[in-house]
Amino acid sequence: MKSLFTTLVLICSTLAVSAADPAAVGQPLPKLGQLLPGATLPNTARKVVLVDFWASWCAPCKASFPCFNRLQEKYAAKGLVIIGIGVDDEAAKHQAFSGKMGAKFPLVHDATHQAAKFFNPPSMPTSYLVDRKGVIRHVHTGFHGEKTEADYTREIEALLSEGS
Repeated sequence: MKSLFTTLVLICSTLAVSAADPAAVGQPLPKLGQLLPGATLPNTARKVVLVDFWASWCAPCKASFPCFNRLQEKYAAKGLVIIGIGVDDEAAKHQAFSGKMGAKFPLVHDATHQAAKFFNPPSMPTSYLVDRKGVIRHVHTGFHGEKTEADYTREIEALLSEGS
């Protein structure tokens, strides 16, 4: 009986630790509709998807929005979908930031924090670039201006060229 108890404790501990691990390269993109109940989300099937976690209080997040707008304009017709997920606790702060930033890509509020719990982004902003097969291929923590934009551009072009 003691052995069974010890085994169960070890299994539960392992599951608890792995649940807290951030989403990583090689993992499948979860069904975002299940993590963001009630959100209007674009179709991501057979698309290259950039999922970006942001918060209204995050200065690098503010700096990233013009980059995402440029990427959206340049690559949307070729199969890129960008989804910005705001993690603010207060809906009013999310709405104010969303209205001010002029995003040309969909923004959704993770009001229940289910998406943030799954992805467990290590900092704001954190972005996940997903291939057409639905696998996370790149993770970006922070936003570092032109360098990060150049990295996104190179990675998006490579993923778009892979086809479906």
